[in-house]
Amino acid sequence: MKLEGYTLPALTRIGHVHLKVADLERALDFYCGLLGFEITTRYGDQAVFISAGGYHHHIGLNTWYSKGAAPASQHGVGLFHTAILYPTRKDLALIFNRLQQAHYPLTGASDHGVSEALYLNDPDGNGVELYWDRPQEQWSYLPDGSIEMFTRSLNITGLLAELKI
Repeated sequence: MKLEGYTLPALTRIGHVHLKVADLERALDFYCGLLGFEITTRYGDQAVFISAGGYHHHIGLNTWYSKGAAPASQHGVGLFHTAILYPTRKDLALIFNRLQQAHYPLTGASDHGVSEALYLNDPDGNGVELYWDRPQEQWSYLPDGSIEMFTRSLNITGLLAELKI
């Protein structure tokens, strides 16, 4: 049902995502050990809240219904990916370099005009997007006023040049 006359306040954000995982320690190795999140709260061997910068949690990981389960079907309904926004292009270059050093496979790397993104899967097959947004004044707009977005190959050489600055 669609009701007219309401839009979300401009400062509304997605606060966190809660993921069902098969193996909590394996998920922590990925999200904390590789990506650098920090544990804020642990609920025994069943759930952990993790964050960046001391927030109560950006991601919840739990095994309540999924301990030892197989990954969800790629062709079924569910979460496509969790997007993790980095503050700067240099931060994205740093995590890309870290992933390369760990030999962690990417599933894609794209320039979307408004952002640049790296794509990978966590150990449970959940999609993860690591990205940074270009400043809004650099975005392009179509004649109808909508934002021009696209998917082009990410210039990896240009991204890594951020590390030489």
